[in-house]
Amino acid sequence: MFEVRGFAAPQANAPLAPFKVPRRDVGPNDVHIEILYSGVCHSDLHQARDDWGPGIFPMVPGHEIVGRVKAVGAGVTKFKVGDYAGVGCMVDSCRECESCKRDLEQYCLTHTSFTYNGTEQDKTTPTYGGYSTDIVVQERFAVKISEKLDLKATAPLLCAGITTYSPLRHWNVGPGQKVGVVGLGGLGHMGVKFAKAMGAHVTMITTSAAKGDDAKRLGADAVLLSTDAEAMKAAASSFDFLLNTIPVSHDLNPYINLLRLDGTMVLVGVLTPIDGMIGGALMLPRRTIAGSAIGGMAETQEMMDFCAEHGIVSDIEVVDMASINETYKRLVKNDVRYRFVIDMATMPA
Repeated sequence: MFEVRGFAAPQANAPLAPFKVPRRDVGPNDVHIEILYSGVCHSDLHQARDDWGPGIFPMVPGHEIVGRVKAVGAGVTKFKVGDYAGVGCMVDSCRECESCKRDLEQYCLTHTSFTYNGTEQDKTTPTYGGYSTDIVVQERFAVKISEKLDLKATAPLLCAGITTYSPLRHWNVGPGQKVGVVGLGGLGHMGVKFAKAMGAHVTMITTSAAKGDDAKRLGADAVLLSTDAEAMKAAASSFDFLLNTIPVSHDLNPYINLLRLDGTMVLVGVLTPIDGMIGGALMLPRRTIAGSAIGGMAETQEMMDFCAEHGIVSDIEVVDMASINETYKRLVKNDVRYRFVIDMATMPA
């Protein structure tokens, strides 16, 4: 066991402060990664504030981690010292259940060990995230990062990226399809980039004309203002697939009406209850609402390779570690286009 420098929330709603983060010694199948950049996800803020239920404190957030391999265990085959590597939302799973055997570790039927605010497979030892200088992780739960990519802008791919890539891939989005991305934020901006790269005709569905202009810069073919009743009516029953990234409870019915026969809307943002859905809108014509959570490790590596092939990274703003509490205040105001990334070289001594 050794300690590294990090920042933690000592308790719910408390400012983040310097914290000595314990890390395990490198085992036979482990990779020791020097963290160079860590993305700031909105879920970091929610969990540090106990918005989603009681957390495990002190809490070191961060599950969008990229860095350089410092050491590898004797049994490691995928990495060597000096490689760029990434760690996302999970650091272990049972590896034996039906989901894990299908490379869907995020849906582990026994216990997914999330990167922070979780526990290791013993269900006792807490996990600590990427707001730190180093992490040790089993090689299955790390991905290789191409030197072609801008490393700092790659960090959000480990959450915002895979969260949007996975449903697009699972529902076979591609050429000839009309795809709508609902909401333009950290998730939505990645959804636009991925759907466009997959060959779909992409429409940004937003309440803001200004965001619509930015969506076109990101690659969207068209913009649909959800506040324009006539435009929404004209677009009824025209979309094959909707990626809904709105992070709060909202009325799904206007978006359901946009789906054509056998169209699907996938929710990737909202975790809170949704009421008032009209069953008839799903039945006539036959439509589907589904959900999706991040992606398994094999798919995450596939996404990272896809990004290297197509030159896809996140639009980011780099911040200092010491400014994290101010960064959280800006996050509450959605004052970022489109993800914050912490430069770990700024970690206080």
